[in-house]
Amino acid sequence: MARIDVIMPQMGESIAEGTLSRWLKKVGDAVKRDEPIFEISTDKVDAEIPAPSAGVLAEILVQEGETVAVQTVVARLETEAGAVAPAPEKAAPETPKPAAGAAKPAPEAPKPAAPAPAPAPAPAPAAERQPAAATASAPPSAPQSGDVNGAETAEERLRRRSTPLVRKMAAEHNLDISSIPGSGLAGRVTRNDIVNYMESGAAAAPAAAPAAPAPAPRPGTPAPAETVTHPAADPWEGDRVEPWSRIRKLTADHMIMSRRVSAHVNTIFEVDYTRVSQLRALKKREYADRGVNLTFLAFIAKAVADNLRKHPNINAAVAAESTILRRDINLGIAVALDWGLIVPVIKRADELSLLGVARAINDLGERARSKKLNPDEVQRGTFTITNPGVFGSVIGTPIINQPQVAILCVGAIEKQPAVVSVDGTDSIAIRTRGMLSLAFDHRIVDGADADRFMADVKATLQTFPDTAV
Repeated sequence: MARIDVIMPQMGESIAEGTLSRWLKKVGDAVKRDEPIFEISTDKVDAEIPAPSAGVLAEILVQEGETVAVQTVVARLETEAGAVAPAPEKAAPETPKPAAGAAKPAPEAPKPAAPAPAPAPAPAPAAERQPAAATASAPPSAPQSGDVNGAETAEERLRRRSTPLVRKMAAEHNLDISSIPGSGLAGRVTRNDIVNYMESGAAAAPAAAPAAPAPAPRPGTPAPAETVTHPAADPWEGDRVEPWSRIRKLTADHMIMSRRVSAHVNTIFEVDYTRVSQLRALKKREYADRGVNLTFLAFIAKAVADNLRKHPNINAAVAAESTILRRDINLGIAVALDWGLIVPVIKRADELSLLGVARAINDLGERARSKKLNPDEVQRGTFTITNPGVFGSVIGTPIINQPQVAILCVGAIEKQPAVVSVDGTDSIAIRTRGMLSLAFDHRIVDGADADRFMADVKATLQTFPDTAV
C-alpha cells in the first residue's frame, strides 16, 4: 500500500506559485492516471491538472482558493483503491505550509545580487491572494547563502522573480521593484502591487527637495484632483453577488493598467472580403477533410502576419524611452470563455501557410475552452487579434494587450450592397464586406504608420492570391 504525493506544478519558468481554484474530485473518489483532479490558476493560464497515478484520493491538503508555492503537496493518492475509506475532516495537523525557501521554485540561475538586501516581505493585502502558507514558517536563521558572499537567499531570489510584465511596468515608470511592498509569495511583486504603488503617490514622491509652495488657484479653477476612490456598489434585495474568478480579476487589472500606460488611438477600415469568400467556398471542403475549419479569421491572421514584417513598429513593445522591434511575429488570438478571456499565441505565424494558421487557430481555441493550454502558449505575443464580429458586432475599439503596441478588431462580415465599377461603368452589386479597426499606442506608432499597415492588410485580403490557399 503506497501513497503518492500530488504537487502544485510549475506552469512555466517564471511562475513561482499557483492558486488551487477548484477540486474536480473529493476525498474517497477513485481516479485514473492522467484524469483531471483539480484546477489551478496562475498569472498566465487556468489549467486542469491530471492525476500522476491511478488510485483513490486519500487526502486533500490545500483547499479551494488557497495560493501555494510550486512543488507544494496539495493532496495524496492511495494506490490501492480498497484500502482507503473517506478520510475524516482532519486536514489541520498536516496542512503543508512550506517555507518560501523550501519550495524549490527556481531551477534557473539567480539574478545578479541586489546592491542592498531586499526588504522584509510586507503583509499581503486581502485584495489578491492569501499567501500565508508561503511566508509564515521560514525560520529567520535558515537562509542558505545569506549575505556571506553577497549572494541572494532563496527567498530574496524568489522575490526578485517578478513576471516580465511587472518588470516592464517598473522600468517604464522608473520604479525599483525591491522598494515596492509585494503581496505575492515571499513578498513577490505583482501587477496589482505596481498599480497600487503608483496610485498611492509613493512612486512620485521625490524624497529630496522640499515641495515649492503651490500657486494660489485662480478664481473659478476647480481644486486639483487627488486620488479618486469610487464607492463600491452595494447589493440590493434580490441581487445575486458573483465573486470574480481569478482570470476575470487579472483581466480587469490588465485592462486598467493598459489604459493608463498606452496612448490609445483607433483607425477603422472597411474591407471587401468577396475574394476571400470565394476562396473559402472553394477550399472549405478540402480543409474540412484535413480536420481544419477554414474561417475568415484564418485569412485575416495570415494577412496580418505577412504584413507585420513590412511594418516592424507595429510588431513592437516599449521599454522606458526605447522601442523594442520584435524579431518574431507571434499572433495572439483572443478567445472568449464562459469564465473570462484568454489570448493563446501562434508563434512565428508569418512562417506558417494558411492551412497552418487555420489549424493553429482551431487547436488553440479548442484547448483554451477545455483548459488544456500550457503557460508558454499564452506568452510572448507580439500582436493581438480579437474577433467580436462572430457575435454580430459591427466594429469595436479594443484595449491594447500589454506589452504590445497594437491590437486588431474584426467586425461582422456580411453581404451588403455596394457600388462597383466595371469598365468604367458604376453599378450596384452584392459584396461581402466588414470593418477592421486597429487600436495602437501613439507613443511609438504614428497615425500614418498605422494607416499604411491597415491599407496593406486590406489590399492583401482583397487580392488574396490562389497560391496562398
